[in-house]
Amino acid sequence: MSNRELKRELGIPSAVLMGLGSIIGTGVFVSIGTAVEISGWGVVLAIALSAFVAICNGLNSAQLASSHPVSGGTYEYGYKYLNSWWGFSAGWLFLLAKSASAATAALGFAGYFTNITGIDPQWQIVLAFAVVVGFTAIAALGITRSNLANTIIVSTTLLILLFFTISGSSLVFHSAFWQSASNAISQFNTLSILQATALMFVAYTGYGRIATMGEEVINPRRTIPRAMVISLGLSMTIYILVSLVGVAGGIRAGSAPLSQVAEQFPLPYSSQILAIGAITAMLGVLLNLILGLSRVLLAMARRRDMPAFLAQINRSGTSPVSAVLTVGLGIAILTLLGNVKTTWSFSAFNVLIYYGITNLSALRLPQSDRLYSKWLSWAGLFACFFLAFWVEWHIWLVGLGLIALGLAWHGVAQSVRKKSH
Repeated sequence: MSNRELKRELGIPSAVLMGLGSIIGTGVFVSIGTAVEISGWGVVLAIALSAFVAICNGLNSAQLASSHPVSGGTYEYGYKYLNSWWGFSAGWLFLLAKSASAATAALGFAGYFTNITGIDPQWQIVLAFAVVVGFTAIAALGITRSNLANTIIVSTTLLILLFFTISGSSLVFHSAFWQSASNAISQFNTLSILQATALMFVAYTGYGRIATMGEEVINPRRTIPRAMVISLGLSMTIYILVSLVGVAGGIRAGSAPLSQVAEQFPLPYSSQILAIGAITAMLGVLLNLILGLSRVLLAMARRRDMPAFLAQINRSGTSPVSAVLTVGLGIAILTLLGNVKTTWSFSAFNVLIYYGITNLSALRLPQSDRLYSKWLSWAGLFACFFLAFWVEWHIWLVGLGLIALGLAWHGVAQSVRKKSH
C-alpha cells in the first residue's frame, strides 16, 4: 500500500457515462414521485428551476476542477481558495449527503426489485444492505472494472427510459392531460414548488462525481467542463420527458412510482421492463456514489482530517481500498433507516450547503483560471443557501447539528496536529 496518486484513465465518453450513471437513478425513479406528492403539476417547474441551479453549480465545479484536478472536489477547493474550516465542512457535508443518497439508491433498488419479483416488501432493507456490500466489493477492485460495470448499467437504463417516454407519449398527447395541466397551472403553490425544487436539485448532483474524481481524468481542463455540460443537458431532457409522462399517468409516491404509471401502457410487460431500468439505474448510482465518496474520504485522510489509514491506495494505484470499504460500511448502516423520503431530504439539505461552498470557492478563483463569469457563482451561491432551508425543518435541524459535530472534530484534529509538530 502507498499514498501515491491515482492513475488518469477517464476520457470524455467515460466521464459523461460516469456523470450520467450518478445522475440518472434515484432522481428519475424515486424523487420525481416524491416531488409530485409535494407539488403536483408544479414538479415540471421544479425540475426546470433545479436544472438552472445545477447548471450554475456544474459550471463552477467544472472551472474549479479544471484548475485544481485532484480527488476530493469541493473539499480540496475549500482548502485551496477559502480556508481549512470551509474545506473540512465541504468534505464532511459531502460524506453526509452522498452517503444518504447512496442509501436512498439502495432502498430504491430494493423497492423496485421486490415489486418486479413479488418478494415480500419486508425484505427490502435486507436486500438494500446486501447490494451495498456487493457493490462495495466491485468498487474496491478499481476504476477500470467499475467503469465497465457503469457503462453496461447506464446503457441499459437509458434504453429503458427511452422506451418509457415513447410508450407513455399517448398519455401526454391526450386532451384530458392538457386540460388538467391548464387547471393546475392556475393553482401553483410557491412554497410546495420551492420544496420540490430543493429535492429535485439532488437529482442532478451526480455531475459532481466527475469533479471529485478529477485525479483520474485525462486532460482535466478540457474533459471535465465538457463532460459536465453534456451530462447535465442529457439528464435535464430525460427528467422533463419522464415527468410529463409521469404526471399524465397520475404518478404518486411509493416504492416503485414509475412502474405504477407504466401499468397503463398498451404494451404488455411495460411495468416489468421499466422496473428493470430502475434497478440498473439504482445500481449505477450506488456504484458511482461509492466511488465518489471514497475519493473524498481519501482526500480528507491525506490531510489528516480523517484517520491516516484511509489514504492508502492499492499497489496498482487503481483504488483507495480502505476508504472504499469504510464508505460501504457507512452506507450499509444508513439503509437500516428504511425510509426513502427521510434519506433523500437529508441528502438535499447537506448537498445544497456543500454546493454553496463550491460557489463560494469559485468566487475566489484568480482571473487566469476562470472559465465563466462571476455571476454564475453568485447565482449558484444564493440559490443553494436559499433552497437548503425548504426541506422539512427537523431535517435541517439535524443537518446543522451534524455540521457542528463535524466542525468540533476538525478543531480537535487541528489541535492534535499542532501538538505533534
